[in-house]
Amino acid sequence: MAKEDKAAKKAAAKERRKATRGRFKQILEVFKMQRREDKLLLPLMLGVFLGVTAAIFLLGMIWGLHWVFLPVGLAFGLLGAVILFGRRVQSSVYRKADGQPGAAGWALDNLRGRWVLTQAVSGTAQLDAVHRLIGRPGIVLVGEGAPHRVKSLMAQEKKRVARLVGETPIYEIVVGNEENQVPLAKLQQRITKLPRNIGPAQIDSIENRLAALANRGNAMPKGPVPQGAKMRNVSRAVRRAR
Repeated sequence: MAKEDKAAKKAAAKERRKATRGRFKQILEVFKMQRREDKLLLPLMLGVFLGVTAAIFLLGMIWGLHWVFLPVGLAFGLLGAVILFGRRVQSSVYRKADGQPGAAGWALDNLRGRWVLTQAVSGTAQLDAVHRLIGRPGIVLVGEGAPHRVKSLMAQEKKRVARLVGETPIYEIVVGNEENQVPLAKLQQRITKLPRNIGPAQIDSIENRLAALANRGNAMPKGPVPQGAKMRNVSRAVRRAR
């Protein structure tokens, strides 16, 4: 048993080292890509690193502890440079995604915290879409696409959801760069600033009710299937078989 435990621990440690190397390699690739596109990245990171290190070093000179403060300054300088790198990468990603179909859904999928996301609860052939979030604020409907089409989709979805959630607040957000719209880069920030109106138990309850509604909507209607519908299904099956 002792040998088996030792072997298991050794294998687990090996997997952790492998995962760490994989993450480091991935970060390095992202850094190389960002550096090619962002010529200011390296000078800014170096400036933050040196500036923070120098500031803490000079602060230590007040008490004659500058050499003690130097390692602390180096650590905080490195942290500041890494934070700057992350923000520059995030800004670049949002800039590339802005205006692309499904960009809002992608941003919502990366939202931190307790959220239940259902992407594209309604949409059009032109790739306009409304996404639904359930969280502590209540229901958040997020639309993306042409404003005149999204407005209609949002109104329909709000009416459909309101019948089930009672007095639970329903917020509407349209992603875009026009008036009364929220830019993609600020979408997550806007949502996380919404007030907390309901508890975790209510989130689960609302999720179950909306899931039941979706299941009923996807179910086949009762009664005989119209003859035209039967023929369309047969024709579709023949086309797929070819």
